[in-house]
Amino acid sequence: MSNQHEEHESSHKPPVRKEMSRRQFLTYTLGGATAFMAAGVTLPMVRFAVDPILQKKGEGAFVKVVEISKITSEPQEFTFELKQQDGWYLSTANLTAWIRKDESGKIYALSPICKHLGCTIGWNNDKNFPDEYHCPCHGAHYTKEGKQLAVASKPLDEYKVMLKDDWVYLGEIIPNTIVK
Repeated sequence: MSNQHEEHESSHKPPVRKEMSRRQFLTYTLGGATAFMAAGVTLPMVRFAVDPILQKKGEGAFVKVVEISKITSEPQEFTFELKQQDGWYLSTANLTAWIRKDESGKIYALSPICKHLGCTIGWNNDKNFPDEYHCPCHGAHYTKEGKQLAVASKPLDEYKVMLKDDWVYLGEIIPNTIVK
């Protein structure tokens, strides 16, 4: 009977709460602090790597350069300003384009950067090569359409052109599509 009595009493005892040892407390605390610090270091690196992928691509910025009525079949040099945002730094770049109409009236703009070594080309600036773009650095020269004739390995790049409200707008620089 005493055995039944002990069973009955043991069932009425409140549950014994197991205490956390100091060692467990330190393990949990140090583990949590380490995970927090690791996340603080890792998350900015992950964001830096992933953020450009998540950014929406715009159509590109077009800059108003010149009125359509001022464009002739002879290449003309036009300078324009492009606002650039580099991080938190806003700057203005002064760019140049050689703009002309072809025989069909289509307007196109060529980059003034020589494809040989990056010098700036000019139109009709060498009497030995009339009606051509010429690079004064190493003698590269190009046709009106930007086709390379000597020294350079590629034709001149061109700007994307948009015509709107009787104005010529220039966009990003792309490889030459005029020269075949």
